[in-house]
Amino acid sequence: GSAVFSGGCDNQAKKWDLGSNQTTQVAQHDGPIRHMAWIPQHNILCTASWDKTLKYWDTRQPNPVSVAQLPERCYALDVKQNLLVCGTAERHILVYNMQNPTQPYKQLYSPLKYQTRCIAAFPDQSGYLIGSIEGRVAVQHVEDNMKSANFTFKCHREQNDIYAVNSISFHPTFGTFVTAGADGNYNFWDKDSKQRLKAMQKVSCPISCGEFNRDGTIYAYAASYEWSKGGDNPMANQPNNIYLHSVAETEVKPRQKSLGRR
Repeated sequence: GSAVFSGGCDNQAKKWDLGSNQTTQVAQHDGPIRHMAWIPQHNILCTASWDKTLKYWDTRQPNPVSVAQLPERCYALDVKQNLLVCGTAERHILVYNMQNPTQPYKQLYSPLKYQTRCIAAFPDQSGYLIGSIEGRVAVQHVEDNMKSANFTFKCHREQNDIYAVNSISFHPTFGTFVTAGADGNYNFWDKDSKQRLKAMQKVSCPISCGEFNRDGTIYAYAASYEWSKGGDNPMANQPNNIYLHSVAETEVKPRQKSLGRR
């Protein structure tokens, strides 16, 4: 990559050109920018804000190419080629086909009962995962004829303690995925066989985000307090750390689904 995009509570998105080391503003909202995604198939930047809009930008132009109105503030977003999925406050889920990026292809409520924290689109664009603050993930398909394959599962729980699922990422080769949570754990999963592939060693504070590198050989994750227990919590004084995990194929390669007893 030749550039890094960032957005924040100043309502602006900025582009850091790694070659020239210059930073320029490329987008503007009326509220904080919660998520953004570069969409290489269309050469546009998508920004999603608490001002209840999605905006699409040709970063060479001062005004957005198009704007989509959202029913609520954006809390989660992911894009895979022509599939864009956005989760907002009040559990709204909006699915867009990037051939028509301002009109939702589908709009529904999350099957999870509590606030959406993260979304990850399937690599084959047939569906998406939703993670929530209730320690649960929903596996959803876009088309109605696949409804029977939808399911939810519990994760990031310790006895009676329930933790938010802060991040979900798909492995770029095997199509399995990783969840990272406020409990300081990250786990590898296979949605097709409905199995946890491996639970990794816990860190001392919440994992706020994580992502695989391009070929899936490294999983990078940030361990930092994410303010879920307020500013007076002692964990607020913990240092922020970024960790790199060297991914073994055995941790992320799908396993054959167990047949059980006859």
